[in-house]
Amino acid sequence: MSLDHFVKELFEKKEKVRQMGGADEVARQHQSGKLTARERIDLLFDKGTFVEIGILAHHQSNHPDMQGRYTPADGCITGYGKIEGRLAACAAYDFTVMAGSIGYVQERKVDKLRELAIKERIPMIWLLDSAGARIQELAGSQFADSGKMFYDQVKMSGLVPQVAAMMGPCAAGTAYIPALADFVPMVKGTSSMALAGPPLVKAVIGEEISVEELGGSKIHCEISGVGDLEVANDQECLRVVREYLGFFPQNCEEKPPRRDGGGDLDYDEPSDDSIDDSILKVLPENSKRPYDMHEIIKRLVDHGKFLEIKPNFAKNVIVGLGRFCGRPMGIVANQPMVMGGVLDVDSADKAARFINLCDAFNIPLLFLQDVPGFMVGSKVERQGIIRHGAKMLYAVSRASVPKLTIVIRKAYGAGYYVMCGKGYEPDGIVAWPTAEISLMGAEGAVNIIFRKEIAAAKDPEATRRELVEQYQKEISLEKAAVGAYIDDIIDPRDTKKWILKTLELAENKRNDWPQKRHGIAPV
Repeated sequence: MSLDHFVKELFEKKEKVRQMGGADEVARQHQSGKLTARERIDLLFDKGTFVEIGILAHHQSNHPDMQGRYTPADGCITGYGKIEGRLAACAAYDFTVMAGSIGYVQERKVDKLRELAIKERIPMIWLLDSAGARIQELAGSQFADSGKMFYDQVKMSGLVPQVAAMMGPCAAGTAYIPALADFVPMVKGTSSMALAGPPLVKAVIGEEISVEELGGSKIHCEISGVGDLEVANDQECLRVVREYLGFFPQNCEEKPPRRDGGGDLDYDEPSDDSIDDSILKVLPENSKRPYDMHEIIKRLVDHGKFLEIKPNFAKNVIVGLGRFCGRPMGIVANQPMVMGGVLDVDSADKAARFINLCDAFNIPLLFLQDVPGFMVGSKVERQGIIRHGAKMLYAVSRASVPKLTIVIRKAYGAGYYVMCGKGYEPDGIVAWPTAEISLMGAEGAVNIIFRKEIAAAKDPEATRRELVEQYQKEISLEKAAVGAYIDDIIDPRDTKKWILKTLELAENKRNDWPQKRHGIAPV
């Protein structure tokens, strides 16, 4: 037979594979509000750049239930392409083929892709829409040979960016893929993850619960914190993956990309370092009243564009990515609108993880302080507030990227420490004229130090007010500046200018820590 015959036969085989699970399954996927795996890939990558690996893969199982089953690409599309002109690897699980379940051949493909991401030092993306392990192939002693995927993820951690986009179910052990990834967007209404689905939960512990209540996007983006961002649909999910990766280098050995305009992210030319007078109106005159820290952030970042991470989880701290004249930067900020900005167990975990993420990929960190300290009381002690607070303390200490600290208003106690206070070697630390730095606020200090004098006074309230007024002078910001405990007190309108100049200074900073295998991070 001629070569033309073989080429035609090959073309027909690949075209059949591209039909995925068939017209009925594709229609069912669309009816459930989801794109197919191939449609997702087309939206994720720059047009015409995706190169598929293993398109002809098919299950090789001898299990009776697998006889005669057609599994195009064995239920997962793997390959690499370009996002904004930069390479990335991707595994898109195809729910139209045996519910995207993971079999041996499929995992062999994804294993090769992980090795490629490690070898070529490019980001790894999972588009997850899978029922989990393929029971027909793994429900036996051969299960002893599984699980390498998670080992590889740990190997990739901090080496290349890892994104696990939740676009459907992610059941059983595969739920650890997003748990180990750096960024986990979740599509509202269609995505879910849990170590066991509702049927197994009912069989094991007798609990009846829906998929959404067990592990939907609301659960993981608001309560557990496993999810990073809840999005409306598949299209928005893929757009935000592209946006997220635009802040990151290809790997830990590179610096993050500076954006000079263009691209499909609707990002115009970077703004200059000026801030208008509106920033002077953000803080209320009464220092006890809250305000929205987002109002400061949007005035600092280029064009007000800020990609917030975990916006609905632990809202008392804000973390996310923005640009300063085109340069990526991670922002960690207290949120006075929620619990007065006090830090607790979840907010400490959220901030620590984000600090570690930015530090791994050479993204400078900006700390915006307005923190009354850590939450106290029996409830948080039982939750392990000391252990969780230590995670944040450890992360900010260990971070070797440029660190910039601005005290906006309150900077009290250990909250000041974990938000990169003077002792944690920020490359610059300044304050707005409204700032206060102290072990605690004047009222709290007076109530403890002078409690006997107040109790014995003829007019306890008048005495307390007088003492508070006197003590307020002791935590005067000018004392911190005069003693060189901070670098400067700045006009809020000069904040972005100071950030840019300090970033330039810290561009090539060196950190001389003792050589060791690794520290023992609190968990």
